[in-house]
Amino acid sequence: MDKKYTIKDIAKLAGVSKGTVDRVLHGRGKVSQQANEKIKEVLKEIDYRPNPIARSLKNSKVYRIFVLLPDPKEDPYWIPANQGIKDAIKEFKPFGVVVEKFFYDPKNRASFLEKSKEALALSPDVLLMAPVFHKESLEVFENCQQQNVLVALFNNYIDIFNNENFIGQDLHQSGRVAASLIDKMQPHTDTMAIVHINEEAHMRQKENGFKEYFEDLKTTSPTIITYSLNTKDLSQFRTSVFDFFKKHPKISAVFITNSKAYHLVAALETLKREISIVGYDLLEENITLLLEGKIDFLIHQKPKQQAYLSVVNLAEHFLFDKPIPAQNLLPIDVITSENVSYYLN
Repeated sequence: MDKKYTIKDIAKLAGVSKGTVDRVLHGRGKVSQQANEKIKEVLKEIDYRPNPIARSLKNSKVYRIFVLLPDPKEDPYWIPANQGIKDAIKEFKPFGVVVEKFFYDPKNRASFLEKSKEALALSPDVLLMAPVFHKESLEVFENCQQQNVLVALFNNYIDIFNNENFIGQDLHQSGRVAASLIDKMQPHTDTMAIVHINEEAHMRQKENGFKEYFEDLKTTSPTIITYSLNTKDLSQFRTSVFDFFKKHPKISAVFITNSKAYHLVAALETLKREISIVGYDLLEENITLLLEGKIDFLIHQKPKQQAYLSVVNLAEHFLFDKPIPAQNLLPIDVITSENVSYYLN
């Protein structure tokens, strides 16, 4: 049976006093380098793990993790992410970790900045954010640096971070996966489209990966047309879709770079054309169209897991001094009508 080691046991193994072990375990007081190294060596050998409840009771410090998140009421893609944060809150609340959410309108840049200022005014230990707006996110990052607030990202990546404190997917690679799916469905497609709906900066990473896949092929590359649309006026959106596909009658496959594939499918119904579609995310509307055969594949970005793991990593860093993973890239899952049921709660 595994032995449960006490401070007395650790002190005996390291040849130091119990007080010295206590200072090392709780990071308080001065300890000689030699004693510190001996204790750390023993802790590693016995695979010592502190009791989080006992530690939190002794430590009066309250750790504050603030989350800057698009409002799920404005964009249903963020509903699972919000649930992931709720799950993490329930798990770490007994240990003195306070997680607060600040919802911003994903269609309003001013709302993002306003909510970031509201969060930073309360002096959190870390600001975890899903940065939809690139330029404004850089401004928030600078504000955090000035206030000595740690920053972590999930879902969308900002290049200035140099791969630090990010959980999400390799967006470039997911674009390559989408291209591979279309290539396998229609290996002789001459013309295809990349459609950005309510375009955000990170969608270009997916676009670049998609194009790179075909550039790497030894065969002749297809014609790829990129088109950006906005759903602010759905009537105008449908008209724009109709005009675009009328102008390009040879398009037989479309890659939609976010969760809004259902909007495009609805707008395409009047054209009565066979078009292969690859999109993202398990929104209810997308799942229905996947099961009906109107969407061929969905790439699952795991927003719930992204958000949950982001909070867990930060909480464990504060509670147990665990290093925050510099970059945690989640697997790219391809969802079909045959396996979608296994991804639903």
